[in-house]
Order: sequence, then C-alpha cells, then structure tokens
Amino acid sequence: MSSPSSAPQSPQAPTNASSESQEPSYVKLAMRNMVRKGGTSLKHFALTTIGLLAVLVGLAYLTH
Repeated sequence: MSSPSSAPQSPQAPTNASSESQEPSYVKLAMRNMVRKGGTSLKHFALTTIGLLAVLVGLAYLTH
C-alpha cells in the first residue's frame, strides 16, 4: 500500500539534472542570439536606455 505518487518522483530528479547539463542555459542562448544579431541588439539596448532615462528625467522634472 505505498503511494503511487512517490515512485515517479525519484526517476524524474536524475533526468532533470542530466537534461540541464546537456541543454545550454537560457543565458547562453540569449548571449548567442545577441552575438548573432549584434547590431539589432545594441540598437534595442540603446533605445531602451534612452527611453528609460527620458522617463526618469521627465518624472524628475514633473515632481520638482
């Protein structure tokens, strides 16, 4: 009369650990995509930075 939910949990733990070592992490995939699309990523980063600074300066001006 053992619980059936405990049996599938033990085989899943090793498969999760082995799949993490085989598959590249999300950070590595993101960095690989940034290298592949370097100009676009830098343009988007610059636009985001400028937009964030504009919002912060605008809020500082309005609340002054």
